[in-house]
Formats: sequence, structure tokens, C-alpha cells
Amino acid sequence: MATKKVQNLLYLGADHRGFQLKEQIKQFLIKQNISFIDCGDLNYKKDDDYPDYAKQVAKKVQASKFQSKGLLICGSAEGVCITANKFKGIRAAIVEQKEQTELAVKHDHANVICMPADRVVIKKAKLLVLEFLAAKPSKAQRHVRRINKIKRIEKQNFK
Repeated sequence: MATKKVQNLLYLGADHRGFQLKEQIKQFLIKQNISFIDCGDLNYKKDDDYPDYAKQVAKKVQASKFQSKGLLICGSAEGVCITANKFKGIRAAIVEQKEQTELAVKHDHANVICMPADRVVIKKAKLLVLEFLAAKPSKAQRHVRRINKIKRIEKQNFK
């Protein structure tokens, strides 16, 4: 089997409220030939907990030697975003609009996006995923300066 250079590997995670949207996004990613790994839940479980999947995705993105990114989905997106941002080097942002997604990556160097399944339908989710994967972090001095400040805060607070 040939080894393919993985640049935009996307790690996915969702709880029960985001499960259906995640499954629809997976089908879209397959059709688009976009590499992904599903970090769970792999089966619908009405009593699962969003921190479990946010943790898995954040750890995978954190440990990646490639330019991997993460996509987390829960009902409001708040819980998965809060959880993901507890990991050093993770910059998670809640997104619902294309421009918001672009700016999260461009200005804030977001490497994880969080979608609220209660408000984002598959048509919109497809656009957000494509924007997230296409967007590049800005190298403008003001953005780099701000990211460096975040890194210093992380260094002080993540022991």
C-alpha cells in the first residue's frame, strides 16, 4: 500500500447530539477524498459525554506531526470548545458562518472548530469544513504577536 503524505488529516468527534451531523460530514469527506479519523463516538449512545470526544480530538491534534485539524460537534458547541481549549496548543473556536471560520484560522490560528448541531445543518457544515481546511493562518505581524502572547500564557498556566 502506498504511503500518502497526510497534510490535512481531520480528526472528528461528537457526542449524541452531534452524532448524526458527524456521520453526514463523514460521508461528505469520503466523497471529497478528504482524510479523517473518527475519534468517536462510533455508535450513537444517548448518555455519552462530550468531554470524552473533545479530549480524544484535542490530544490527536496536539500530538500530530502534520498540519492536522479537529472538528468537534455537540448540541451547542460550547462544551466541546471549552474542553478542547484545556489542551496546550489547541485553539478551538465555535463556528457557524463561513467568514467566522476563515477568520478563526487566519487571525487566531484555530486548529479545531466546534459546530453546534442544534444550529448547523449539513449543507452549512460542508461549507464550514471546506473553509476550515482551506484557510491558512496569517503571518501578519499583529496576528503572530497575539498568538505568541497566547503561547506565553499557555506556558505559564499549563504546567
